[in-house]
Amino acid sequence: MAVVIRMKRMGRLNRPSYRISVADERNPRDGRTLDTLGHYDPLMPRKEHQLKLDIERARYWIIRGAKISETCHSIFKRLGVYEGEAKREHKPRDRTGRKATTKSGDARIAARNARLALKANRLKTRVAAKKAAKAAKPEEAKA
Repeated sequence: MAVVIRMKRMGRLNRPSYRISVADERNPRDGRTLDTLGHYDPLMPRKEHQLKLDIERARYWIIRGAKISETCHSIFKRLGVYEGEAKREHKPRDRTGRKATTKSGDARIAARNARLALKANRLKTRVAAKKAAKAAKPEEAKA
């Protein structure tokens, strides 16, 4: 029997809330569970009331070999379930969703310009080598 830690959807239409639960992976998502570890309400206005988790119970199931869904894994990581980590803040992201870089805008532009210049130089040397090879071939044919 494989045990999985996942979120079970609760709440009403257009107002979801979730229970973080432990279940047999053969059971449906909203079906019977073995244990409930906490709840997550993403639409709650106060951040401290959005998420509640029994960390010790979560560690118990992880030690027993329960598989963890991606969403629950990120929640556990944020709350420090793994090896007593301290609660961490989210890293800032840019508008495309990637992690924000530490370089300033000017440094990024300078690095990009340097890459483009290097690429242009490589292209110039390739073109020059082709011209030289073309010019050398007719002379060999005459000889």
